[in-house]
Amino acid sequence: MKPTITNFRHLHYFWVVAKEGSITRAAERLGLTVQTVSSQITLLEQSVGKALFTQQGRRLTLTEAGRLALSFADQIFLLGEQMQEALDEAGSLRTRLTVGIADSLPKLTAYRLLEVTTQLEIPVRLVCYEDQHDALLAELALHKLDVVLTDHPLASGSTLRVFSHLLFESEMLVVGAKTLADQWRRDFPKSLHGAPFLLPTRNNALRGRIDEWLDLNGVRPDVVGEFEDNALLNTFGRRGLGLFFAPAALAADLAEQLQAEVVGRVPEVREQFYAISNERKIQHPAVEAILAAVHEGMLGAA
Repeated sequence: MKPTITNFRHLHYFWVVAKEGSITRAAERLGLTVQTVSSQITLLEQSVGKALFTQQGRRLTLTEAGRLALSFADQIFLLGEQMQEALDEAGSLRTRLTVGIADSLPKLTAYRLLEVTTQLEIPVRLVCYEDQHDALLAELALHKLDVVLTDHPLASGSTLRVFSHLLFESEMLVVGAKTLADQWRRDFPKSLHGAPFLLPTRNNALRGRIDEWLDLNGVRPDVVGEFEDNALLNTFGRRGLGLFFAPAALAADLAEQLQAEVVGRVPEVREQFYAISNERKIQHPAVEAILAAVHEGMLGAA
């Protein structure tokens, strides 16, 4: 049996309808009549031999087959947009850097690393995606990303053909809003016993080192919150809901960005920051600039 070749115009109409949730709104977006869009969806369903939508009240809902088709359509049309953007930029002096940022990575750290790319002679267009570490590595392996910035290296035994590059490491600080810092700073770290703390969740690479340090110092904090997302943890910290850990490399930003003061230094706990790429030797000029800035000590590594 000869395989059916998908009509990508039909698929595009399906994609727009799925995004809009309505043939009427999709037709308005596409500048077509409702009848045209509806008939094209019918032709696509006949072509694939599956119903892609089901009617629920006035709204169209994807079937299981429709959800599967949409996952592929998302990839197809995202790649198409990226291809067109890349072709548009090919004749210009601007270079594109597509970065995956692990959701556990401090956002200020990501900013400091990427800030370097805004100062290059050749303009850089940054495209940043945030997700979990493993999901970003899968995207990197498919060459959808140029580099992944994360707080832990590639796991040993990984079958992915990607490579970890240690950027720098920083000792940690215990910090908090001024009222909390003033209350818990004296006789650090023993003073932290019973202090309210905001900590990373236990799947975070840093959490084990924090727990070990607390145990060694006989400190039993009152853990009032655990967060997978570092930005959310910092938001709660800014609101004065608990003490939290921050890299010493960001000490200059604590007051301005986090509205936090240092309670005490924790040199025994260090956080590492990595760039992960498809090449053993990074070749993208913008990533090379980041590495050069790190090696020259421009990013405040401690």
